[in-house]
Amino acid sequence: MRSVLIVDDEKHTRDGLSAVLADSYDVFAASNADEAISMLDAEPFDAVITDLRMAGKSGMSVIDKTISMPEKPVCIMLTAYGSMEIAVEAMKRGATDFLPKPVDVDKLETILEQALEKREQKKKIVESENKKNIETAKKAHGTSSVVEAKHIDIGCFIATSKVMKEVVEKAMQVAHSKASVMLTGETGTGKELFARLIHSASPRKDAPFLPVHCAALPANLLESELFGYERGAFTGANQRRIGRFEAADKGTIFLDEIGEIDAQTQVKLLRFLETKTFERLGSSQSLKVDVRLVCATNKDLKAMCDHGEYREDLYYRLNVVEIKIPPLREHPEDIKPLLESYIAYFARENEIEPVKISAEALAILEKYEWAGNIRELRNFCENIVVMNPTRTLTAENLDAKFLSAKPRASGFSKKENELELIKKAIEAAGGNKSKAAEMLGISRRTLHRKLDEAK
Repeated sequence: MRSVLIVDDEKHTRDGLSAVLADSYDVFAASNADEAISMLDAEPFDAVITDLRMAGKSGMSVIDKTISMPEKPVCIMLTAYGSMEIAVEAMKRGATDFLPKPVDVDKLETILEQALEKREQKKKIVESENKKNIETAKKAHGTSSVVEAKHIDIGCFIATSKVMKEVVEKAMQVAHSKASVMLTGETGTGKELFARLIHSASPRKDAPFLPVHCAALPANLLESELFGYERGAFTGANQRRIGRFEAADKGTIFLDEIGEIDAQTQVKLLRFLETKTFERLGSSQSLKVDVRLVCATNKDLKAMCDHGEYREDLYYRLNVVEIKIPPLREHPEDIKPLLESYIAYFARENEIEPVKISAEALAILEKYEWAGNIRELRNFCENIVVMNPTRTLTAENLDAKFLSAKPRASGFSKKENELELIKKAIEAAGGNKSKAAEMLGISRRTLHRKLDEAK
């Protein structure tokens, strides 16, 4: 059943809309924007219906949150202060539609259903294109190896470098098995993208893919989220709710930040992996499901096991196949195609002209470390698409952090790297050495001294 999150600080509105939609949707409610954002961090929703004016943050902050999600939900804005200006702003920020209060529930149901159908059709098209791209990559140069393909395009994710194509090939190999997969790597390297790739390339592709962010949920809520609960199982459990494992039957569950789960949930998860059975909280009835588990972590779980912070038997059950995803700094040749892909994506999403990157700006971006990896690059692309009125990104437009960043390790000495960075800064500043020194966070005298030393 498709899920809807209702966000409103008026209880009667939340309860009324929940009652109207409960027959057709799995309905959740939040009383303010902060609560809604926490819920969006914890799990995906198919649709969000949010009030505009609430105590604390406005509904616009909820809309802004949904934009950053891997699968953007349908967003409908409600307000008693309706105006064309607010409607236009809401739509620019990512809202699917706009309705005044009091809500015409018939119109809301119609808009919601049409928007969800359009979203699902778009998702099917993307999945079909992804599958086609993967098959094309595998057949490249008459080989079944994606490593020999010149270019792999998986949605907005681009793999041009050999190291990333090898990771893709490993993911493709394990996709057709039932083995549990552990995705490891720094934050922002694209672990959820690979989890989705594994699911979409597997025999389970037509069944649900359900991501759960373990770190975003308190221990008591995580267990009930995964395994469900019966009515009366705890205070506030007013009705039975199925958990993610039950909802994902025949499909895939992606457990992000698996190192954050508490000891009690570890025990229950281990039992599920061993028997494929579990009980809802408050029930003694065992339920059996067929679910493929893909996990991700940026922690060293083996070290946690050695220190008694994680169950070793669970670690080995989860880590049947480990896929290490390298940080972006280790495959800089993917930076340019990633920039181009995300810029094109956000231009389409916002229905505006793509931003062009000058050769000088590109050279600086390719040398930047990207500590936040692909996530940082993706957010950077969205920002320049939305906020750049000239539709061209030059070195002068770049934030100072890109110019003052630590140079990537190379075959050059420290002084040679410093000199290269100074030259780039001077170039970006149009030859103005004072401006270049300011960009680099050093004095003009220091800049001149380093140039003199290099002569």
